Amino acid sequence: MDLAVKEVERKITRIGNSSGVTFPPEVLKHLNVKQGEMVVFDLEKDGKVVLKKRPAVSVEGFEEIDDDFLEGMKDLFGRYDNTLRNLADR
Repeated sequence: MDLAVKEVERKITRIGNSSGVTFPPEVLKHLNVKQGEMVVFDLEKDGKVVLKKRPAVSVEGFEEIDDDFLEGMKDLFGRYDNTLRNLADR
């Protein structure tokens, strides 16, 4: 199956006070994501949206830093990634 040309449709539904879309299994498999992982939406011109798996935060080169500190930083970036990116764009 050539996923590059496959089109999958989903209806926008109400989720609490928000709107949402469920992802079919073939999309999750194609993105190589599981429940709880983060995805990124790149908003492009002409109403196009590109969905991709958010890359994992690399801690390479920080071997001498305390493990508890690194875990805290991973948690911080995991929770506030979008906020920090928006601040960096200002």
